[in-house]
Amino acid sequence: MSLLNPTAALARAVAGVAAQGFVVVARNTRGDSVYLKPEGCTYALRVSNHARTPKQRKNHPDAITSLVIRASTGPAQVDALVETALRNFAGERRKREGDRGGESDGPAVP
Repeated sequence: MSLLNPTAALARAVAGVAAQGFVVVARNTRGDSVYLKPEGCTYALRVSNHARTPKQRKNHPDAITSLVIRASTGPAQVDALVETALRNFAGERRKREGDRGGESDGPAVP
């Protein structure tokens, strides 16, 4: 099994989230934190190599889920982390928006 270095694993994770209808809305200058949102959605999913800092929490209160990859990781592991992050995002989004009887302001998220 080949491992992706952390930078490549983060890029794969961002691509995996983007493939589900999310677009990059913010990226820090080092490129190690990327924020993605479904079109028309208030909330963001964060992909990074570290936990959120107080400054990041202040600047991006819309980030409701984080996917953190700190070490070399296999492609299948990255894909599983993306699936989990998307599921967590969808659950947190439903919780924050409340059940609106199936209405949606963005693409369906697994």
